[in-house]
Amino acid sequence: MSVQEVEGGRFVRQANRFTDRITADGSSGFPAEAGRYRLFVSYACPWAHRTLIVRRLLGLEDAISVAVVDPIRDEKGWRFPDRDPVTGAEFLSELYLATDPSFQGRYTVPSIWDTETRRLVTNDFPNITTMFETEFTAHHRPGAPDLYPEALRPEIDELNDLVYRTVNNGVYKAGFATSQDAYEEAFDALFDTLDRIEERLGGRRYLFGDEITEADVRLYPTLARFDAVYHGHFKCNLRRLADYDNLWAYARDLYAIPAFGETTNFDHIKRHYYVTQRNINPSGVVAKGPAVDWTAPHGRDLP
Repeated sequence: MSVQEVEGGRFVRQANRFTDRITADGSSGFPAEAGRYRLFVSYACPWAHRTLIVRRLLGLEDAISVAVVDPIRDEKGWRFPDRDPVTGAEFLSELYLATDPSFQGRYTVPSIWDTETRRLVTNDFPNITTMFETEFTAHHRPGAPDLYPEALRPEIDELNDLVYRTVNNGVYKAGFATSQDAYEEAFDALFDTLDRIEERLGGRRYLFGDEITEADVRLYPTLARFDAVYHGHFKCNLRRLADYDNLWAYARDLYAIPAFGETTNFDHIKRHYYVTQRNINPSGVVAKGPAVDWTAPHGRDLP
């Protein structure tokens, strides 16, 4: 997860340091070869969560290995529970500094390591999932969904931009704001977009119809964390996810799909946010609730 900085009371996300691309034809210098790359993630991080979902949906588990960091991050950054057997690293910071010894900032997930050149290729989270979808097609499982259909890309990108600004990153803008105006600006934009998506989902199963797309992958991790973390911890408390008829059923519909539900780790999510972010939860006490049933029938598959 990216560094928090505040300018004029407003949260500003740290820019991504490594932005090289892995390409199917290898023109970038990083060919999309099976077994070459290692994905570093935290189950707590929404940006990393989307990479796990796409990796599972497309059947890339054998092509791209994964290492999960500990949910509790301290001043040394993300730590591997056991020394990473592929890179030998104890902390993700070691791999950042091996790639760029002058790097200053927070060491973020998701990020991808190239085992051949022994350097980080990217921590550019907005592009990692679309890279999996478009450059690793030779390694997709038979029958894998087209999560980023070419004909819909302009519309998907437009919706993704809105969701990123007001929802995915919007909860952080509210939670880390240090002025009332900045907080209320983010708060209002967040719930305005959620209301619009609630209406949109009244007439379709997923954001673009009957098939899951990249847009659903990007929205879901924020919804999964909303009632457990963002509603209280980040003061996004106008409504709970469970108060929305369509959004709550839609989130449970996605959760029932193994790629979404089996990569959702509420223990890691809650321990990370409540224990790590002492600036807004000085005690480090982890909230016990909420009492919601993600496995309840969702009804979204009915005509």
